[in-house]
Parts: sequence; structure tokens; C-alpha cells
Amino acid sequence: MRLLALVVLLLALVLLPAMPVSAATPRTTLPDVEDEVMCTQCGTALNISEAPSADRERAFIRAQIEKGRTKEEIKAALAEEYGPRVLAVPSRGGFDRAAFLVPALLGLLALGGVAFAAMRWRRMRDDDPYPTGPELDRADSRRLDEELKAFKG
Repeated sequence: MRLLALVVLLLALVLLPAMPVSAATPRTTLPDVEDEVMCTQCGTALNISEAPSADRERAFIRAQIEKGRTKEEIKAALAEEYGPRVLAVPSRGGFDRAAFLVPALLGLLALGGVAFAAMRWRRMRDDDPYPTGPELDRADSRRLDEELKAFKG
């Protein structure tokens, strides 16, 4: 009886540290990977694709999950198997960096263009917000007064 208690105690001491490790690293699921991967046939996200190649990709992912691979390891295996176009988000290095930089640069360029146009427009504006025409000479002024009196009647 004491031997059995000792074996149970030793077994508990050996397995106890392993329990938090398994709880800290949750198992990867198919939906975890599906929304970050594209179908190689139709180019849509794998979680909404109904193409036959999508079923093959899902089977590949399930096999990787059964092997105990993490999400990043599965995505790397998919990229190796099907090419980098299978990843929904391009890698952050190399030529794919342009996918992140080009929109930001175009936005900054557009903002700079608007600022430049606004500054130029302000410089071209006169100081007088209501510009008047040329000054009238005496004859034109008298004629205008007479016509206004006749109009008012």
C-alpha cells in the first residue's frame, strides 16, 4: 500500500509540471488557420472557398494539426507546399514589403499634394475678399446716379 502511494506521488510530481505547459499552448484548430490562408484555385479565403483544391488544402492542414504543429508552422508548410501566394497576408520582407509601403506612400503623396494646392491657392487669393472694378470717372458716376434715380422712380 505504501509502495502504491509512493508511485502515485512520484507520478503526480512528474506529470504536474507538464500540465501547465499543455494548457499554455492551446492546440491549433482548422478555423485558426483557414482565415489566414487563401485557396490556390479561386484566390478567396480558405474558410469561404468551396473549390476542390480548398478541400485538399484543408486535408493538408488537418494532417499538420494531427502532427501537433503550431499555426505558424502550418502556414510555413503551406507556403512551402503551395507557394507564398497561399498566405492571405504577405510576408514582411523582400519584395512583399511593397504591399505595405505603397499604399502608405501614396497616401502621404496625396496629402502632400492637397497641402501644396491649398497653400498655392491661398497665395493666389487677393487680400480683398470682395474685389471691386475700376474706379468710375465723373461722367460715368453721374450717369449711374441718374439711371438709379430713374429706376427707383
